[in-house]
Amino acid sequence: MSSDITIPDSFDSETQLVDTLSEPYEEDVEFARRLDGDVMVLGAGGKMGPTLVKRIQRAIREADADTTVYAVSRYSDREVEREIGSWGVETLRADLMDDDALASLPDCENVIYMVGKKFGTASQEPMTWALNSYLPGRVAKRFRNSRIVAFSTGNVYPPVPVNSGGATEMDPTGPVGEYAQSCLGRERVFQYFSAANDTPTLLLRLNYAVELRYGVLVDLAKRVYAKEPVPLEMGYVNVIWQGDANSVCFRSLELADSPAETLNLTGPEVLSIRELAERFADAFGCDVTFEGEPKDTALLNDATRCHERLGEPKVPVHDVVDSVASWIEQGGTTSGKPTKFHVRDGDF
Repeated sequence: MSSDITIPDSFDSETQLVDTLSEPYEEDVEFARRLDGDVMVLGAGGKMGPTLVKRIQRAIREADADTTVYAVSRYSDREVEREIGSWGVETLRADLMDDDALASLPDCENVIYMVGKKFGTASQEPMTWALNSYLPGRVAKRFRNSRIVAFSTGNVYPPVPVNSGGATEMDPTGPVGEYAQSCLGRERVFQYFSAANDTPTLLLRLNYAVELRYGVLVDLAKRVYAKEPVPLEMGYVNVIWQGDANSVCFRSLELADSPAETLNLTGPEVLSIRELAERFADAFGCDVTFEGEPKDTALLNDATRCHERLGEPKVPVHDVVDSVASWIEQGGTTSGKPTKFHVRDGDF
């Protein structure tokens, strides 16, 4: 996965955006042809879930594979459930913290785990730990005979020197704050059950998926457009187009192993927050102001191992920057969930 994919400079609608985010690559279709068993996505109603399940469903259809895709969520937004169902995906409404609901889910050979809590963790620490560390154990026991890919986060690493290129999978973890600590708890629990039950498992440490409705680039663009100061203390960042992240997630099912594997998932560049903000200012034709100074360290991941095994991202970041600028300028819908990428104390 290496040749670049061009995305539109300007999107006309969310429908066009979702179609672009979910269009499967040739590699996705090839993988769908050789994948054994059905696929279940747990936590499918979140920010990344809908476009992931649609990409998988489209890849399966193009591959003419006899595979069912299950999308499991509480579906607090019924419109999300309706939309996912309209794609031919089998939606299952379930609160995974409920014993009966978890037990009632069908057996499935391939499970993608996207459940987690980040926003508001500073005031809901017990729930954060329950969802991020306790629930994974129950899911791992329920699907002990499955292949599991579980989303984690680059926050399990400490900030690293900017000139290091980012933390690798071989570097020690050092989570800052209870959110990051609970995410490391998620990893340790999946690792335990992977070894105990011989469950093939892969942990994807993601930093940061971006599209036009949410993500670091949207957060920056909105600040610049509103003429709000851009904080610089976390002066550098990694990002990856959400379509690329979802492609890797789907195909990484093939890399699940016991004991569990870990894999960093992000783009190849270390990006300057100042330079990104200035690029948005140029696009908007406005000035930009900053507060603070960049530290010598930042939350950065080195995803070389991922790129070697599954290919580099296809969509260049500079194309996403242009599309985000156009989306914000035309008043496109955003999620209202800032990443808080600039936070250094882990208090989300």
